[in-house]
Amino acid sequence: MQVKVKPVAQIVEEQVRSWQFSRAEPKQAEKNLPVLTISREPGSGGRIIGEKLSQRLGFDLFHQEVLHEMAASAKVSAQLLETLDEKGLSVLDEWIASLVDTRHLWPDRYLKHLMKVIGTLGRHGRAILIGRGANFILPAERRLSVRVIAPLEMRAAKVAEAFGLSSEEARRRVAKTDSQRKAFIRKYFYADIADPLNYDLTVNTGSMSLDGAVDVVCSTLEVCRMRCEIDAGAKGKAAARA
Repeated sequence: MQVKVKPVAQIVEEQVRSWQFSRAEPKQAEKNLPVLTISREPGSGGRIIGEKLSQRLGFDLFHQEVLHEMAASAKVSAQLLETLDEKGLSVLDEWIASLVDTRHLWPDRYLKHLMKVIGTLGRHGRAILIGRGANFILPAERRLSVRVIAPLEMRAAKVAEAFGLSSEEARRRVAKTDSQRKAFIRKYFYADIADPLNYDLTVNTGSMSLDGAVDVVCSTLEVCRMRCEIDAGAKGKAAARA
C-alpha cells in the first residue's frame, strides 16, 4: 500500500499559513520552542520514531526527502526566508556564518539553500527534522539531536519485510543506504555520521521498543527544557545585578 505524499509546494504553503496563524496567538517563551533532529541507520525505525514523536508532541515533521526537495528549490528557500522578521534573518545569518567558519565549509548552492531551509525551521521551532545533517546546521542550544541505531541483522530483517526482499537483497540495500548517508555528511559537513559525539542522545532499537525509544526521547527533551529554564533564570539574575 502506497502512501500519498503531498507536493513540497503544498507542504510549504500549509506550513507558512501555520506560522502566520501562530503569530496571532500569545507568544510562548523561546525555551518551549525546541527542535528535534533525528539521524538514523536504515532499518532502525528512526522514521517511525519521528512520526510517533510528532504525534505525541504536536511538532511539525519534516522527512529527509522533503528537506532535500526544499533545499533543491531556490523559490522554496526564498519563500521560507520571507517568514522571518529582521531579527530572525540576522540570527540565521549568524548561525550559518558560525557553522561555515567552525567547520571550514565551502558551501555550494545546494548546501547554502539547505542551511537556510533548516535554519528557518529551527527559528520557528516545534519541529522534527529527519536526516540531511540538521544536527550539524542548528546550534546546540536550539535542538536536541538524536541518533537511532540497531544491530545489522535486525535492520536487514526489517528492510526485507518492508520491501519484500530476500535477506541478501536487504543487506545490500542497507549497506548502500548507509554508504550514501555517510558520504553525504562527510561531503558537506566533514564529519562522521556514526560518531556518537555528534549527538545528544543515541537510541538502540535493538534493545528497546520503538515506543520505549519515544519515551526516552521525550524524557530527555523534558530534562533539556528544565536545564534551559535554570540557565535562563541564572542569566536573568546576573543581568539584574549588573
